[in-house]
Amino acid sequence: MTLSVTAKDVVADDVVVLGLEHPGGERLPDWTPGAHIDLVLPGGLTRQYSLCGDRWDAHRYRVGVLRKPDGRGGSAYVHDRLRLGDSVGVGRPRNNFPLVPAESYLFFAGGIGITPLLPMIHQAELLGTDWHLVYGGRRRASMAFLDELARYGDRVHLVPEDELGRPDLHTWLGAARDGVKVYCCGPPGLVEAVRIACAHWHPTALRVERFSAREQAPVRDAPFEVVLSRQGKSVVVSPGVTVLDAVRVAGVHVLASCMEGTCGTCETAVVDGVVDHRDALLTDHERAMGDCMFPCVSRSCGDRLVLDL
Repeated sequence: MTLSVTAKDVVADDVVVLGLEHPGGERLPDWTPGAHIDLVLPGGLTRQYSLCGDRWDAHRYRVGVLRKPDGRGGSAYVHDRLRLGDSVGVGRPRNNFPLVPAESYLFFAGGIGITPLLPMIHQAELLGTDWHLVYGGRRRASMAFLDELARYGDRVHLVPEDELGRPDLHTWLGAARDGVKVYCCGPPGLVEAVRIACAHWHPTALRVERFSAREQAPVRDAPFEVVLSRQGKSVVVSPGVTVLDAVRVAGVHVLASCMEGTCGTCETAVVDGVVDHRDALLTDHERAMGDCMFPCVSRSCGDRLVLDL
C-alpha cells in the first residue's frame, strides 16, 4: 500500500507518532493487538513498527518511532525528513505477538516497547479482563503516551529509572499464577530480566517481543547442507552466508523483510534437523518444538537441515 502521512506528533523525547491514511480515504486492512507494519522508506530502507492506535478505526494506522542514534537511518529519516502529506510504502499488518485469551494479564514495557501493548490494554479493557502494566523508562520525559495511560489509574505502574530505579520484577513475578499471561516488550535488558524472572512459570505464560535478536555465538562454524524437500534438491550453506541467501541462489524465492529475525516474514517450516535458532520471535517452548525457523538469521546445529521449500 501507499499511504499518506496525515499526522506527525512529538509524544516524548525522541519519539514521534505518525498517522497514516489512504490518500483516497479507502478502508485499511484490519489488524489485531500486537501487529506491526513495514514502512518502506527511500533508499531501500524497510523498518517494522508496532501499530499502537485504535484497531476499530478502519481508516488510520498509528505507529510510534523512536530516534535511534546508532540505527541504520530509518528512524532518522522519519524524524528529520518525513513530512505531513508525504507518501510512504506500507506493508500489510502481520502479528507475531498476538494477545491470547487469559484470566489476567501482566504487561511489562520498556521505553518504546509500550507501543504494541497499548492496543492490548484497550482490548483487555473492552473484555473486562483484569490487567496491570509496569512501564519503565529512563525518565518521564522519555516515556511516550503517559497522557493516554493516565485514564487507567492504578492499573498503570510507572517506573522512571532516574526517580525509582528499575522495576522490582520479584514483586510482580515472584509467584507463578495460573491463568495469568505475561507480555513484555522493550530493550534487551528488560526482556531478559523478565524471562529469567518467569523461569518458574508455565512455559506458555510469557510472550515477549524484542527489538533485535539475542546476540549469541553460532553453534557451528562449518558448512552444512540444506535440503529443499519440495524442490528435490539441496544447497550447501557456508559460514558467513545466510540460509536465506543460499536458498535464493538455489532458485527458491522466500519472502523476507527485516533480515534480522525480528519481523517474521521469512518463517519456514522445518521437516527434519535441529535448528540453531537466532531469531527474536520464538519462545523457548516454540524453539524446542523445532518445526519452524527464520532463515534470514537461523542456522543448523548439524550437518543437514530439511526445509519445506
